[in-house]
Amino acid sequence: MLSLSPARQKFWQIAHTPDHEMSMEHLIEGALAIAWEEYPRMDLGHYREIFDRIAGDLQPRIAGIKYPLKVVQEINQYLFVEQNFCGNDRDYYDPRNSFITDVLDRRLGIPLTLSLVYMVVGDRLGFPIEGISFPGHFIIRPQHPDLEIFIDPYNKGEILFPEDCANKLNQLYGREVPLQREYLEPVSIRRILDRLLNNLKMIYLRSHESSKALGAIERSLMLNPDVPTQWRDRGLICYQLDRYTEARVDLENYLQRIPYAEDRQIIKQLIEEIKH
Repeated sequence: MLSLSPARQKFWQIAHTPDHEMSMEHLIEGALAIAWEEYPRMDLGHYREIFDRIAGDLQPRIAGIKYPLKVVQEINQYLFVEQNFCGNDRDYYDPRNSFITDVLDRRLGIPLTLSLVYMVVGDRLGFPIEGISFPGHFIIRPQHPDLEIFIDPYNKGEILFPEDCANKLNQLYGREVPLQREYLEPVSIRRILDRLLNNLKMIYLRSHESSKALGAIERSLMLNPDVPTQWRDRGLICYQLDRYTEARVDLENYLQRIPYAEDRQIIKQLIEEIKH
């Protein structure tokens, strides 16, 4: 712990919080910690204040509203019309779309980070919202017994019914894909943070930024140390970075966890190469 940066220490503490104790504050603080590692001189308090200000602006506007759908419409009007939050279609794989601080500054994001903004604002307004890890996308759902809808923050708060979700799934995959019940189930805070890190991991691998990809994997393993493919990927990156001892430990760990993995022969060859 002492050798970790302040940002990594903060994330470590969040990652080691039991699931049943995780709250929306853990989600926003985890997202801030991820951004803090990228921007070590960042003022975290400034971004907490932005969320407080958004909630403060919205609170009087929703006070006294009896119908939850009207609350959703008011939040949508504020975030997507007045504040101009929107999805970054032009540069979807810009890593800044995954840093909540950049999303607040630029008003641009991906489905996950725009959903995160919406969820945190809803929490501060006493209007709880849960994340839905929809395949290839991310949407949210108000936790209200009288409101059977989903919301797509990436598309300016588009309101979806289950049949709309089925159509969206077909559009995403370009073919008919049956809508499974689990596609619309809520996901944990831990899963949301892990998905955020996996987005960054894939972005950095695409841009050949191995050290940053490694950092994303390391934090992902803090959240979920029992994911064998993360041990493999960390080992492969360590190998590329000439960190052979660490690479060998991780790759051997991977094969111990999945002895009959499809890529076991390639991994075994790498381990033998490291040994010699």
